[in-house]
Amino acid sequence: MKKAKAKLTPADIKSHGLTTEEYARVLKIMGREPNLVELGIFSVMWSEHCSYKSSKHWLKTLPTTGPHVICGPGENAGVIDIGDGMAAIFKMESHNHPSFIEPYQGAATGVGGILRDVFTMGARPIANMNALRFGDPSHPKTKHLLSGVVSGIGGYGNCVGVPTVGGEVNFHASYNGNILVNAMTVGLARADKIFYSAASGPGNAVVYVGSKTGRDGIHGATMASAEFDESSEEKRPTVQVGDPFTEKLLIEACMELMATDAIVAIQDMGAAGLTSSSFEMASKGGLGVELNLDNVPQREANMTAYEMMLSESQERMLMILKPGKEKLAEKIFKKWELDFAIIGKLTKTGRMVLKHHGKVVGDLPIDPLAKAAPEYERPWTPSRKQPVIAASDVKEVDWKVALKTLMGCPDLVSRRWVWEQYDHTVMADTVQRPGGDAAVVRVHGTNKGLAISTDCTPRYVKADPVEGGKQAVAETWRNITAVGGKPLAITDNLNFGNPEKPEIMGQIVGAIQGIGEACNRLAYPVVSGNVSLYNETDGKPILPTPAIGGVGLIDDLSKTMTLAFKRSDEVIILIGQKDSASGWLGQSLYLREVCGQEKGAPPPVDLEKEKYAGDAVRGLITNSLVTACHDLSDGGLMVALTEMALASGIGCTMDDPGAPRHGLLFGEDQGRYVVTARARHVKAIMAAVDQMGIAVKVIGTTGGEAIEISGAGSVSLKDLRALHEGWFPAYMAA
Repeated sequence: MKKAKAKLTPADIKSHGLTTEEYARVLKIMGREPNLVELGIFSVMWSEHCSYKSSKHWLKTLPTTGPHVICGPGENAGVIDIGDGMAAIFKMESHNHPSFIEPYQGAATGVGGILRDVFTMGARPIANMNALRFGDPSHPKTKHLLSGVVSGIGGYGNCVGVPTVGGEVNFHASYNGNILVNAMTVGLARADKIFYSAASGPGNAVVYVGSKTGRDGIHGATMASAEFDESSEEKRPTVQVGDPFTEKLLIEACMELMATDAIVAIQDMGAAGLTSSSFEMASKGGLGVELNLDNVPQREANMTAYEMMLSESQERMLMILKPGKEKLAEKIFKKWELDFAIIGKLTKTGRMVLKHHGKVVGDLPIDPLAKAAPEYERPWTPSRKQPVIAASDVKEVDWKVALKTLMGCPDLVSRRWVWEQYDHTVMADTVQRPGGDAAVVRVHGTNKGLAISTDCTPRYVKADPVEGGKQAVAETWRNITAVGGKPLAITDNLNFGNPEKPEIMGQIVGAIQGIGEACNRLAYPVVSGNVSLYNETDGKPILPTPAIGGVGLIDDLSKTMTLAFKRSDEVIILIGQKDSASGWLGQSLYLREVCGQEKGAPPPVDLEKEKYAGDAVRGLITNSLVTACHDLSDGGLMVALTEMALASGIGCTMDDPGAPRHGLLFGEDQGRYVVTARARHVKAIMAAVDQMGIAVKVIGTTGGEAIEISGAGSVSLKDLRALHEGWFPAYMAA
C-alpha cells in the first residue's frame, strides 16, 4: 500500500511516468512540491492515455462537424441525428494493454467501459462491435489470448444483454507481444434528451453511484501509456475486474433517473477513475470541487486517498444532481441494489480539494490538469514510399490453388467460431447476423435501421500511412453502402507504437491526414474516438492500425441487401473504376499468403470515384435493381465471389478475365463492388452506373456447385467450405 512521503524522490517521479520537464511544469503549477496523492493525479491526467499529448495537435485537423452531427469529439461519445427525433450515440475505445496481460478481464472491462461511455449520454446501448488483432497463429501465446479475449467479450456482452453484432479478427506477427482489443458500442436516445458532463451550480452535490471502489486498476491509464517489456506480466494488478450483472443494473438505474429532471451532469468513471471524472466535469463547467473521500463506497479495508483517486474499479458513475433531487436519485439506485453516496460538492474555487480522515490530502488547480496537459509536436519523418509492383513481376500461381490458399488463410477464414460465442440476437432488433459486410440493427419500433462496420488494413497503413488511412475510412463507407446504408459518421481508434520515434510519429501523422482527406471528401465526419500509443514490446511496434468504426442509416429496412447469391441464373456485375489495368497486387493477401512476400505500395484510393461508386450502388439497392451486393477488399474479386457463393450455397461461373489472370482475379484495387441482378434489370443497371462515370461490366452468372472460370477449370464449394469454415475450430481444438 502506498503512503505519502515527506519528500518525493526521482524514482517516485519516474515511476509515475513523468519526464523531468513535465515534473518541472508540475512544480510551477503547484508552486510547491506535490505530495504523493497529487503526484499520482498529475501522472494519470497527463498520461498519454488520458491527455493525448502526442496526438491532439493532429487530431484537431480532422473534420468533426456536419449536417447530422449533434455532438462531436470532447464528450463521452459522439452523437448524430438519425431523424424522427432520434439520435445515435457511439464510440470505439481500446483495451489493448490490459487484454494482453489478462485477456478475459481486459476484454470484458473494455466492453463494459465503452457501454458506459454511451449510456452516460442517455442512450440505451443497442449494439456492440469489436476489432481484434492477434499475433502469428503459431506463436505460443496467440491461442490463449484469442480464447480469453473472445470469452471476455462474450461473457460481458451476453450477460449485460447487448448484442455483439460484428467486428474484425486478424493475425500478424507484429502483434505477438501486444494484441489489440478495440471495442465499439452504438446506442439510441431521444435527440432532445442527451446528457453531458459539464458540471454547473456551485453547492450542488457530487454523487457517486454504482459499484464500490477497490484496488483494481490503479495506474491502469499510466500502464496503458507505456511500452511492454519482460516485466509486463507483473502489471496484472493494473487490470480492472468487471461485473456485467452490476453493469446491467447500472444501465437500468441510469435510464430510470434520466427519465426525470434530476441530473445536471453525468460522467463515467473510466480511465483514471474518480480523478479524471471529477476533474473533467469541473473543468468543463469552469468550477471547483471538494471531495470527502471518507464517503466513497469501498470494498476493501484501509484504502488510502491515493488508491481511491486512482482506482479504475468498474461499473461506477459520477453525477451532479439538482438541489433537492438527492433523495429521488438515492431511492432509484437503492432499488437497483447499487451504491449511492454524496461524496462532495461543487465550488467556485477552480480547485480540487480532497479530504480524508478530516485532513486535506490534496489541493490542486483544476484547469492546468484538465486543459493544460503537455501538448507535443513530436518530430516525425514521412514513411518511405514503397515501389508500385506490376502484376507481371509477381509469380502467377494456378488460380485454383491460389483461391484455396486464400480461403483457408487465417485472415480470410470464417469467423463463425468467434461470433457464435456472442449473443447477437438479444434485444430482438438484429436484422443481419455477423458475417456480412456490415451489421444491421433495427431502430426499435420502427422500420429504420443502423448499419455498422469496423475496418482497417494495417499492412496498407504500414506501406503508406496516408493511403492506408484513406482506405480504412473508405472501406467502412463501402461496407455500409453494400447493405443499403447511407454512411453518416465515424469513430476512430488509432493504435500505434511509440510516438517518440520519428518514424512511428510519421505513421500517426500520415494516417490522420489520410483519414481527414477521406472524411472530408465523403462528408463522413469523425464524432468520437480514442488513441492508443506505445503498443510495442521490447522496442518492436505493432503494424500501425487506425481502426475505423462507421455508422450509417437505412431509411427502409425492406431495402437492405446481403452478400449471398439469391438464385441461379442471375447476372454478376462488377462495379467500380479499376486503378490499374492488370490488377493491384502490392500489399495484397495474394502476395503475402501465396507468394510469401509483404512488399510494395498499397492500392491507391480515388475518393472521387469512391463516392460516385458508393452513391451508384446505394441507388441500385434503393431501387430494388440488385439482389446481392458485396464490396471488394482483401483477396480481390475471386475471394468476394467465393464469399457470396459460400453464404448461399450457390456457385458461379465467371468469364475468363484474360492475362494477367492473377492480378485481375486477386488484385485489391479499391472502390469496387460485385452485385447480382435478374437479366431484365441489367440494362438499367449498366446505364445508371455508367451515367455516374463509374466502370461497370458483366462478368458472369450464378449457378452450380463450384467457382468456375470459363475454360479454365473450377473449384467445388464443398472443398472451399471445408477450408473456409474448418480453420478456426481446428485451430482452437488443437
